[in-house]
Amino acid sequence: MSWHEFIDMGGRGAYVWSAYGVALVVLVVNLLAPALWRRRLLRELARRLKRSRNPQ
Repeated sequence: MSWHEFIDMGGRGAYVWSAYGVALVVLVVNLLAPALWRRRLLRELARRLKRSRNPQ
């Protein structure tokens, strides 16, 4: 089996590799989204706390 045959996967390579790509994107988003949401939430809470302590 050559690399070309492996990539082509019997003519179904476009479907298989695009499915792997979509799955990878979903996994990365599922890993990064909570961390980004947490960071944004902590910034917002810190901003609100600062505003409530110094209401000018």
